[in-house]
Amino acid sequence: MMRVLSRMLLASGLMLGVFVVCPSVAAENAAGPAKPDATKGAQLYEQGDASRGIIACASCHGVGGNSSIPANPNLAANPHEYIAKQLVDFKIKEGAEKPLRNGPGGNPTPMTPMAQNLTPQDIQNVALYLAQQPLTQPATAGYENLVERGRQIWRGGLPDRNVPACAACHSPNGAGLPGQYPRLSGQFPSYIEEQLKLFRSNDRANSPIMHEIADRMSDADIKAVSDYAAGLR
Repeated sequence: MMRVLSRMLLASGLMLGVFVVCPSVAAENAAGPAKPDATKGAQLYEQGDASRGIIACASCHGVGGNSSIPANPNLAANPHEYIAKQLVDFKIKEGAEKPLRNGPGGNPTPMTPMAQNLTPQDIQNVALYLAQQPLTQPATAGYENLVERGRQIWRGGLPDRNVPACAACHSPNGAGLPGQYPRLSGQFPSYIEEQLKLFRSNDRANSPIMHEIADRMSDADIKAVSDYAAGLR
């Protein structure tokens, strides 16, 4: 009897071992890119990779993600996870006709061909590099007459239209929340304004929450809060 019991316990132990090992094997097989490498990200950002048709990101977004062209956003000091998600959303996924992030009229932006040849590892590397860079050339607000309206929307939202306070997600000083929401402080106001309108039209369809929020905002609301956000520090 004891021998039978021992054999049963041994068999149970082996089965338990299978159940313990299998999830770890499955997790390993389903694992994504290796640990992000900021050094490799810097190299790809600054030099690109001609052999794969990847242009240096710095040519449009500036040294360390500090852009001098309002059409090309500042990327420095944005959350690593956020940057990675956006790069993925610029890509046309298998079976899809267009990416989740598009420009006016639903047309792909120049970022789609730029991102298409990036591997998951490239994306993680570049995103980590940019997240570690300081924002040394922040944009500023430009309209003094919009400050009061912009502050109202940023801090308190528009309760009558169910628009929440921007500060609730992007933080009071506009620095964003790591892993979730982008930094808007120091971003070009014209760029923020354009993105809110793209969210509203759903041409930029990679954030249902932002579509709902922007859909309740007027052009004047969007312009005011975009300018205010850019001037936050």
